[in-house]
Amino acid sequence: MCAAKLRGMDQVLKMRPDGFRERGGEVTRMEAFVDAAFAFALTMLVISVGAIPDTVAKLIDAMKGIPAFAGSFALIAMFWSQHVTWSRRFGLDDGGSVRLSLLLVFLVMVFVYPLKAMAALLFGWLSGGWLPYGFSDDMTLDGLRTLFVLFAAGYGSMAVVISLLYLRAWRQRESLELSIDEQVGTIVRIVDGGKSVAVASLSVIVALLLPARPPQWLLGAPGMVYALMVFSGLLRAAVARRVRKQLLEKAA
Repeated sequence: MCAAKLRGMDQVLKMRPDGFRERGGEVTRMEAFVDAAFAFALTMLVISVGAIPDTVAKLIDAMKGIPAFAGSFALIAMFWSQHVTWSRRFGLDDGGSVRLSLLLVFLVMVFVYPLKAMAALLFGWLSGGWLPYGFSDDMTLDGLRTLFVLFAAGYGSMAVVISLLYLRAWRQRESLELSIDEQVGTIVRIVDGGKSVAVASLSVIVALLLPARPPQWLLGAPGMVYALMVFSGLLRAAVARRVRKQLLEKAA
């Protein structure tokens, strides 16, 4: 057994619906801290709307911010869910895993506002301005580029942290006694982080290449790059087939 502390290994491990055995038995203090930090980040999204509306018109304006809140909520919840899944799959509670978990918390706290700002910008652009952009109408092109860079930095860095957590599990695959299916799933999640970084980097490149006076429809092009994420399933399937073949050949 390696130096990593594994939870629940003295019990019969139940099988999860995703094909992994559940090694994370009980919730640790670190997991509870991560959960609380993500919950606080979501609270920051809510309280950032300002004063409570005191007229119907202000209430309607506030309600128009729901799509932006929903978008940023979903993105933050996605990273939280990925950390929970990693914790349940592997049950690692060693120093390196704790440091990476703390780094994930730090990143979500730093980038919570850029995430919401990008969501507001997206829905404002899609609605032609009917939904609030979240910024004044005099935003410059440089400011728009900066926002896309900040969003890409936040999204990409959090995806990298999730991949690094899976990399720690991969390096301890023997002590964790990962099956072939579990090893394949672990590698797929590591590669997934690289895919997210590639998409985020492409978005930044598109933002930097925007012309000096872009037409209105082109302003959202850097954000539309993230639509490439719909092909994630195809990438995961291709990586899984290749990794499974290599592992089976090695085992033979």
